[in-house]
Amino acid sequence: MSESPFLAEIAERLRDARNAITARWLERIVARVTVPPRAVFPTDDLLDHIPLLIEGIAAFVHDRADVIPADSVVTHHARALGELRYRQGFSEHEVLKEFEILGGILFSFVSHAADHCVNRPDYADVFDVGSRVFHAVALVQQATTGRFLELAKEMVAEREGRLRAFHRALTHEMRNRIGATLGAGKLLQDLDLNAAQRADLVGVVVRNADNMRLVLENLLELARLESDVRAQRHVLLGAAVFEAARQMRDMAASRDVQIAVMGELPPVEVNAAAIELCFMNLLSNAIKYSDPRKPDRWVRISGEVMTSTSGDPEIVVRVEDNGIGIPADAAPHIFERFYRAHAEIEPAVEGSGLGLNLVHETIASIGGRVALEACDDRTCFVIALPCRRAVDAARASSAQSMAS
Repeated sequence: MSESPFLAEIAERLRDARNAITARWLERIVARVTVPPRAVFPTDDLLDHIPLLIEGIAAFVHDRADVIPADSVVTHHARALGELRYRQGFSEHEVLKEFEILGGILFSFVSHAADHCVNRPDYADVFDVGSRVFHAVALVQQATTGRFLELAKEMVAEREGRLRAFHRALTHEMRNRIGATLGAGKLLQDLDLNAAQRADLVGVVVRNADNMRLVLENLLELARLESDVRAQRHVLLGAAVFEAARQMRDMAASRDVQIAVMGELPPVEVNAAAIELCFMNLLSNAIKYSDPRKPDRWVRISGEVMTSTSGDPEIVVRVEDNGIGIPADAAPHIFERFYRAHAEIEPAVEGSGLGLNLVHETIASIGGRVALEACDDRTCFVIALPCRRAVDAARASSAQSMAS
């Protein structure tokens, strides 16, 4: 089939305008989605690839016999864009809308360029260029959305696997807790016990009921994390920590563990539900894995104002205990969901392996970070929280000045 001078000229104009078309595409995307402009095409490498998509479309317009093969450079960059959009949290609708925008820009450009072409088109040329632009955009869109949907499918499969594993762990945990509670309750009903025996059985009921309550609260908080819905009640950090300690008081007493807040915590406001649940999980772990060989068993919470690597003030809270510790080989996996560091060496201590992962995800969701600090004779978890509001930064700086 002979080459059309009109199609060749339109293709050349597309190549010459590739950067302008890319810039226009970027402007239109930024106007429609909740992604910062620099994040739409976050690297120079990727931004340089977008004009290559335009060049590929121009080549497809130019050559009537040309196609865009699955292993072409154009398809490769289109799939890279699909992966980026998935990582950025775009919806399927936003990805499709992005190419609807590109198609509109290209059709508008071709329509305007056709009026200024040296080679005047006939009816067949106009129909052909419109068809080929549409086909090219559709192929690039297919490659982009194909990669986006591949990753979405992998995520769904991974979540289904985690859900099945979680159901197994949760069923095992709750069955054991309920069995222990019912067993202790029946003994309290049926047997004539002395005060010490009765106190031991009451302790079994309280501990297991408290653990079931914590598991249910973890489930509720996990559901909020997955749906990105979170209660927004804010309290001072000290109040949230003291409330968590209060709720763990009976469990700590049953193991002779002393919970102590060392000094004044920085007076900054935090998300009450998130922070209370994080500290309840950390305290619960410290109590469960306290060392029965030690005459004094304790958990200590302290906080201070520090400067982050970016130069901004942040609140650093440490939760330390003198329990049995965490094996060195378990430390890299300690925040993984369903991972239990002491599953083999402490089989009597039951758990779902959900608590520390929930702490990690919750703190990350509010812009902070949590880490396990290397210590020889104790276990220490460090939580760093940003001071986002000016009033929190002022309070933190004032508290730091008074302390020094």
